[in-house]
Amino acid sequence: MTFIIALILTASAALFIRHRLQRKKKKDARRKQERWSIGLYEGADPVTLIPMKEIVNPILKPEDVTDINARFIADPFMIMHNGEYWLFFEVMNSRRNKGEIGCARSFDLKKWNYHGIILRERFHLSYPSVFEHEGKIYMVPECAKSNAVRLYRANTFPGDWQHETSLIKGNRHRLPLLDPSIFYHEGLWYLFTYRRKTQNLHLFTSPSLTGEWKEHPKSPVVNGSPHFARPGGRIVKDCNQIYRFAQDGIPHYGSKAWGFRITELSENAYLEEQVPDGPVIQAGNEEWNNSGMHTVDAHQQETGRWIAFVDGLEHKKNAK
Repeated sequence: MTFIIALILTASAALFIRHRLQRKKKKDARRKQERWSIGLYEGADPVTLIPMKEIVNPILKPEDVTDINARFIADPFMIMHNGEYWLFFEVMNSRRNKGEIGCARSFDLKKWNYHGIILRERFHLSYPSVFEHEGKIYMVPECAKSNAVRLYRANTFPGDWQHETSLIKGNRHRLPLLDPSIFYHEGLWYLFTYRRKTQNLHLFTSPSLTGEWKEHPKSPVVNGSPHFARPGGRIVKDCNQIYRFAQDGIPHYGSKAWGFRITELSENAYLEEQVPDGPVIQAGNEEWNNSGMHTVDAHQQETGRWIAFVDGLEHKKNAK
């Protein structure tokens, strides 16, 4: 009897593994048909956005990457440096099947010159959240495969980056944590990040950028949501309003991004409300974003108007 039970269990395990491999194969085949590019939107505020009129979207395509064979580019994050626009983004290396971080430069937002891959690790990189603090430029990319949330610092901008420290390590918190979004507010640093297994949005705090990070007492601040938990871009402040973006994984990965107004944010409190009137970005009528959008990097201009770097998903007609 024991032998028969063992055979049944072995057969069941083999069937489960086979089905899992088949699902992964179909998913990989579908993802290879997906093409992400980067565009530019504008609006009166960071959550009311339309395609920028003076711009021909997309502003950057996979073909613009010249130093590797790029399957797609996505997750745009921009920083101003010496009066120039520097845009950082994930580049999916077709040969390695891993994400790397590339960047491009522009003087006028209209013409972009690809600079090259500026950060490559043995593990996958994406979501290059870049920011300036005390005269130095930092980046917190997604590097979940490293089992940490890592902070990088630019030794020489834009091409020389070093690992400064790990803000959150695997031996202290349940990882991996995806799409870390960092924000400084009233003397405290906040880090929003997503745990895929539970579909929770976790929040961490620290009095200093490289200090000890602790999980917020209200964390996870979003529980079990494939719609609203995963970060979808930079946390931004418009006057006294703080906004976060969430990428929606339904009905498929990267379908749209929602806006949330954070109404209370402190060391011990957290409250938010969804921005009305639907998603901030979603699939459009143009070929480059006909299947979805999932990242918003919004910046206020001197005129008061907002621009936002976004990514768009093109699904090829022959995709199954």
